[in-house]
Amino acid sequence: MLTGGNMSVVSRLGEDVLRSAGPWTATVHRYLTHLIDSGLADAVPHPRGLTVDGRERLSFLAGEVPQYPLPDYVWSDAALDSAAVLLRRIHDSSVGFDQRDAVWGFPPREPAEVICHGDFATYNLVFREGVVTGVIDFDTCAPGPRVWDLAYLAYRMIPLSRPEAGEPFTAAERAARLERLLAAYGSDGLTAAEVMACAVERLHALADFSEAKAVELGKPELAEHASWYLLDAAALGS
Repeated sequence: MLTGGNMSVVSRLGEDVLRSAGPWTATVHRYLTHLIDSGLADAVPHPRGLTVDGRERLSFLAGEVPQYPLPDYVWSDAALDSAAVLLRRIHDSSVGFDQRDAVWGFPPREPAEVICHGDFATYNLVFREGVVTGVIDFDTCAPGPRVWDLAYLAYRMIPLSRPEAGEPFTAAERAARLERLLAAYGSDGLTAAEVMACAVERLHALADFSEAKAVELGKPELAEHASWYLLDAAALGS
């Protein structure tokens, strides 16, 4: 059994990963193929279809997906820059994806500038030698604005959580890291203030989702996560 897989059962079979499938899986596999054809073959899982028992089969991305407590290399400038660069590459490549008959696991958001990953965070990023080389778990992807992904990446890697939640940087360092993230992504006029405002919205949406899943999946720890997100959102909005 692989670590992670908080919303579904994930396991390893040789060089492949098996995950629970859903109505969105065919769209996600088609989208992954689009990204692979767009030059991201080394950065995203390759779809292998479905198993006989209906699970999706994906290639395993070699590297390290960090778990909490996060290792020190996650907080390096190189890690931050490489995460932003990969996110920009995925966003730009997504623009040409044919969305006819697409089924998404999450509702699209306006403006639908790109296909958002939806959960572009440390626990879904693949690291090699301290830099981000890939990303996994595309079940949460859906059309939306670039800032939707950027804000959540900022929340996790700046990070934008409350100091008592273990933030390793001062306020000044955090502000500088946010500017660095935007520069590495190539923000095209997007400001730090807009990212911060979206992060508050993003955390409220994540809290609502976590509370609903706590009931649906019988996982009370997700309700605890929701309370953390709301406290972080309140701190960011103050």
